[in-house]
Amino acid sequence: MGASKGSILTAVLIVAAIISATIALILSLITSGTISLKPRIKYGMVFDAGSSHTSLFIYQWPADKENDTGIVSQTDICSVDGPGISGYASNPPQAGQSLVKCLDKAMSVIPAENQKETPIYLGATAGMRLLRIQNSTQADQVLAEVVKTITQYPVSFRGARIITGEEEGSYGWITINYLLQSFAQYSFEGKWMHPQFPYTYGALDLGGASTQITFAPNVPIADDSMQYKFRMYSYDYTVYTHSYLCYGRDQGLKRIQAQLIKENAPNVTVTHPCYPKGYQTVVTVGSVYNTPCLEVPNSLNLLTNITISGTGNADQCRETVRRVFNFSACAEKKECAFDGVYQPPVSGRFFAFSAFYYTFSFFNLTTGQTLATVNATIQNHCSQNWSDLKSSYPNEAADRLRDYCSVANFILTMLLDAYKFNADNWYTLTFQQKAGNTDIGWTLGYMLNLTNMIPAEGPPTILGHQYSIWAAAIFFIVFTIALCIVLLLVHIFT
Repeated sequence: MGASKGSILTAVLIVAAIISATIALILSLITSGTISLKPRIKYGMVFDAGSSHTSLFIYQWPADKENDTGIVSQTDICSVDGPGISGYASNPPQAGQSLVKCLDKAMSVIPAENQKETPIYLGATAGMRLLRIQNSTQADQVLAEVVKTITQYPVSFRGARIITGEEEGSYGWITINYLLQSFAQYSFEGKWMHPQFPYTYGALDLGGASTQITFAPNVPIADDSMQYKFRMYSYDYTVYTHSYLCYGRDQGLKRIQAQLIKENAPNVTVTHPCYPKGYQTVVTVGSVYNTPCLEVPNSLNLLTNITISGTGNADQCRETVRRVFNFSACAEKKECAFDGVYQPPVSGRFFAFSAFYYTFSFFNLTTGQTLATVNATIQNHCSQNWSDLKSSYPNEAADRLRDYCSVANFILTMLLDAYKFNADNWYTLTFQQKAGNTDIGWTLGYMLNLTNMIPAEGPPTILGHQYSIWAAAIFFIVFTIALCIVLLLVHIFT
C-alpha cells in the first residue's frame, strides 16, 4: 500500500515536472522578440546667409519621428565673422573661407559617427537676392565657393541656394508655431498630441534687406500666389505670406537718406529729421545709391559729397519715412498694404523678431506697452541731442545709436500704415527673438519641413523578452527544478 502510494506520488510529480518544463520551454521559445532601445539622435545644420551676417544653426532630433515630422531642437549656434556672403562679391573665395570656423566648431559638436549622415544646407536670403539682380555672375561665384568649402567636410551636403522671400517668411512662421506648440503639444501621458483647439501665431520678420509678414487669416486668401500650404504632424495649414525686398532695416535707412537727398537736390547740404540734433556726417551720393533698390536720379552725380545734419524732429521724421512707402498705390484697394500689394486683414497674435525685436528691445518696448506709450517713448528719444544720447548710451555703436529713431519710425510706419495694426490690436504684437533656448527665425522651420523628406526609422532593437513573460518563464523553470528535487527525495525514501 505504501509502495503503491509512493508510486502514485512519484507519477504525479513526474507529470507536474514535465508540464512545468514544457511551459517553461514554450515561454522561452515564443516570447523571444525585440526590446526597444532609446532612439538614435540625428543632426542637421542650416547656414542662414543673411544680408549683413551669416549664422550656422545646429539641430538634432530623435530618429523615430512623430507623425512624419521630426521633434527638432536647437543644439548650438555659431556666428560667422564678417559680413554676409553677398559682401564678398568682389572676392568670392573669401565667402567660402568665412564659414570654416563655424564648420570646425560643428565637427566638435556632432559626434564623429553621426557626421557623414548629417544633412547640411545653406540658405541665402535678401542680400544674395539683391546681388543676383545686380550681378548674377558674382552671385553664382559666391555660391560656388561656399559649396567648395562645405563639401570638404564629412557631412551630407544637400545644397546651397538663394531662398525666396516667401520661403523665408513661411519657414519663420513654422518656427514660431512649432516652438509655441501650435502644431503639437506634449501630453501628461508622454505623447505628442494635436491641440484640441488649434491656434497659430503670425510672424513678422525684419532683416537687413527685406521684411516678411506671414499669418493664417480668418478670411479666404484672394491671391493664390501669396498662399503657402504645409503639412505638419499630419495636419494641413494654409497661410498668407509676402516678402518685401528692399524694405529691410538697412535698405530702409538708405531709402530715407535717398528721399531727403532727392527732395533737396541740387543742394549738397541736407537736414535729416530722424538724426539727433548736433549730429553731422558727410556721404557721397554713390554710397547711398549703391543698391539695386534705388534708381539714381539724372540730376545727381554719384561723386558728389552731401553733408547731412540732424534736426531731431520726431513728427517730421515720421512724415519723411511715410514718403518712402507707396501708399497711393493702395488708394483704390480695400485689402492692400503698400506698393499695391494685396494683404488680407491681420488677425490673431503676432511675434515680431529679428530687427523688429532688436529695435524695440533697445527702447524696452517688447511687450505689454500701449501704442500711446510706444509713440511717446520713441518721440522722446528722437528729440534728444547727439551729445546727450552718447552720454546716456556709452556702449552703443555710434551708427546704431544714430539710426534708432529712423528705424523705430520705419517700423511704426510699416506696422501701422502698411499692415494696419492700431491702438485696439497693438496688444496682439510681441517682440521676441527667442522661445526657450531656441532662436526664432526661418532656419528651424526649414529644418522641420525638411525632416518630412527624411525616411522615418524605428528605434534600434536587440533580441530579448518582455519583462513580465520573462519572469513567468523563470518561475516555471525554478518550479520544475524544485519538483525534480522533491521527486528525487521521494524516490530515495520510498
